[in-house]
Amino acid sequence: MYEYIIGKVTMIESNHIVLDNNNIGYLIYVGNPYSYKLNEEAKVYLYQHIREDENTLYGFKTMAEKEMFLRLIDVKGLGCKMALPMLASGNTNDLWEAIENENIHYLKKFPKIGDKVARQIVLDLKGKLSNVEVDKTMHTYEELVEVLKGLGYKPGDIKAVVDKVDANLPIEKQVKEALKLLLK
Repeated sequence: MYEYIIGKVTMIESNHIVLDNNNIGYLIYVGNPYSYKLNEEAKVYLYQHIREDENTLYGFKTMAEKEMFLRLIDVKGLGCKMALPMLASGNTNDLWEAIENENIHYLKKFPKIGDKVARQIVLDLKGKLSNVEVDKTMHTYEELVEVLKGLGYKPGDIKAVVDKVDANLPIEKQVKEALKLLLK
C-alpha cells in the first residue's frame, strides 16, 4: 500500500497525471489534473484500488482530500470514479458542509450523482465526518483574502499580512487583526 509519492509531473491528461519517481512513471487518477504543473515536483497522497481486473492509483493534494475520498467510497452505490470528481475543487469544506446540511441539490451537481446516491451519501456520512480533517484554515484564509479585497486593499498588501493572522480565530477577529497589520 502506498501513502504518497513525490515526483516530477511529466504528463497531464483530462483525468490523470503521470508522476515520474526514480525513472518510473506512475499513472495517477486525480480530481483536477490541471491543478498540477508540468515538469514540477509534486507530493501526491495515494489510494491504491485493487480488483481482480484492475490496479489503479487515485491521487490527492492533501490528506484531508484523501480521507474524504475514503469516506465517500464507503457509501453504498458510490465508487472511486464517482467520488473523485467530488473532490476536484480541492476544498473538502464545501462537500463536508453540504453533507452536514443535507444539501442534496449541491451533491446532485456532480457527474453521475443522482437523487438516490445523494441521499445515500447524506444518510451514511452525516454526523460521521467530524474526525475527518477538514481544512478549515484554507477556507478561512480564502474568506479573509476576499474580505480584504472587498475593502479595497491591493493583493500584494493582503498577501503580506494574511500569513501573520491566526487562522483559528473567528473571521471577524481575523479581519480586525489583518486591518491592524495593514495600517502599521
